[in-house]
Amino acid sequence: MVRDGIFYAAGMFAAALLLGWFAWWLALLPILLAVFFLWFFRDPQREVPQMPGLIVSPADGKITAIESALLEGVSHTRISIFLNVFNVHVNRTPIAGTVKSVVYKKGKFGNAMAPCSSEDNEQNIVAVEGEGHTVVFKQIAGLLARRIVFDKSIGATLSRGQRVGLIKFGSRVDVFLHADAIVKVNLGDHVAGGSSILAEFSAPQLVHANERQAR
Repeated sequence: MVRDGIFYAAGMFAAALLLGWFAWWLALLPILLAVFFLWFFRDPQREVPQMPGLIVSPADGKITAIESALLEGVSHTRISIFLNVFNVHVNRTPIAGTVKSVVYKKGKFGNAMAPCSSEDNEQNIVAVEGEGHTVVFKQIAGLLARRIVFDKSIGATLSRGQRVGLIKFGSRVDVFLHADAIVKVNLGDHVAGGSSILAEFSAPQLVHANERQAR
């Protein structure tokens, strides 16, 4: 469990004890909220696939878009994952590699399912370089999300599927892949962070990466 859930739940249990002195039924709502927070901030173990070249989902949720998009003027494939309030909100790195950049951008708290949210909403943009490839993912706030957490720093070495942060409550994660990556999911698919395969690198890139490692 993410420790934030313990803090939120402790506050609700304290409120329940206080309100319970006046009337037992007043304690029901904070107790229910405490149970909800403990459940919401769950952090289940995931079996991360180990085959070379795989790109795993950074979040639990539903695939809402697979489309071409420009990132710094270069064509990429963008895969959007919408997290509703019932999904696990712990985020994981899509690939093994090194954190090359982390950019926080202030913005709106609009509907995370809207196409414009990828540019307009509050977000954290992370680039990870590994296996001869760079994958960028955005942690995007939604209507309910009011805090984005990313607990790794630039230069950190990550293993595929490693926990890197979370977005509190409803939100969205966009993954940007080079246009020649082979997408393995479809619109409407439900994915699990760290274990569901979103895409894989094309063979030439893997060969090039292996050659560089051999040197």
